[in-house]
Amino acid sequence: MGLSEYRLGELIELFSEKCGRSDLSMWDVSGINSDKEFFEPARQIGEDTSNYKNVPPGFFACNLMHVGRDKVLPIALNTTDKNKIVSPAYTVFRITDDISLSREYFFMMLKSTERDRYFWFHADSSVRDGMQWEDMCDITITLPPLSIQQKYVRIYNALRENLRVYERGLEDLKMVCDGFIEDLRRKIPCEKIGGYIVESVKKNDSGLSVDYVRGLATSKEIIETKADMTGVNLSTYKLLQPGQIAYVPDTSRRADKVSMGFNDTDNTFLVSSISIVFSTDSEKLLPEYLMLFLSRSEFDRYARFHSWGSARENFSFEDMCDVSIPIPDLATQESIANIYKVYQKRKSLSEKLKSLIKSICPVLIKGALEEAQKES
Repeated sequence: MGLSEYRLGELIELFSEKCGRSDLSMWDVSGINSDKEFFEPARQIGEDTSNYKNVPPGFFACNLMHVGRDKVLPIALNTTDKNKIVSPAYTVFRITDDISLSREYFFMMLKSTERDRYFWFHADSSVRDGMQWEDMCDITITLPPLSIQQKYVRIYNALRENLRVYERGLEDLKMVCDGFIEDLRRKIPCEKIGGYIVESVKKNDSGLSVDYVRGLATSKEIIETKADMTGVNLSTYKLLQPGQIAYVPDTSRRADKVSMGFNDTDNTFLVSSISIVFSTDSEKLLPEYLMLFLSRSEFDRYARFHSWGSARENFSFEDMCDVSIPIPDLATQESIANIYKVYQKRKSLSEKLKSLIKSICPVLIKGALEEAQKES
């Protein structure tokens, strides 16, 4: 019993198996995000995908080229019972047989900002500022006995299972919303929303500070701004008042999605002057009901198709006015909007739970190391 130190190269080994399929679609290929999860569809794929790599169940895939750029090790563990397929630029590996290392425990170790900084520190000085496999193998880690690893993995898995159950309920709510909308589209003629929305160009004449500046996300949320606001003149920023919707008209650089948000708070925020802000005639069209439609992937595809420009493509307010949706009576709008509100709140809570589980991983690792040290 006690702690043992290993070179990572003693514990992991490369795996390279081509999928052999030349006609894969974006939905067949997985990417890896900064939250260390597989996601589909991949953002882009090559014309010939036969050299794309398989990631069998229980195996890892990571993008060593982007460690320095993102200051994160994009890595994911295939926890499904089917192969994942990833870009040939990704590195695929597995835990070596007969090694006292739980793959779930190893993955928990990687889920911390401290560990990401450690990998970033070992990135090379190439054009991509990536990391070499050999350098990764030279990194040393300290491990407790397998029995202690498995004890803390069980705690982590229990938390993950609770999250999965919660997310399944979330998908059920989304299905209700989608089914309601499709039923409306069959029963009610669609109308252009231009007669029900009004653009707002009010500037920051009340002197709101940088604390009120917000960004607009492709997830259709208002978020804390990620821009450097040092020395920025806020007088040109637009007011986003309660009940208003704002979006970024430039659709060419956002993964084919429209950055948008609905202010469902009692506070007035500031958004960039390039954003388009508008209100609805709430006696005929509830903003919550409209936002439900604008949050769907169908709208993103519609907006990209109807965007115009050269270097940058824009979806103007006039284009927004041409969007057609079924507009039932207010009572019907309110009923589906209320379900959507519950979905949005639960979705937000789901993201918080996911973040909480990630932040717990370093605590669990510390507990495992301390327990092993006490027993040594």
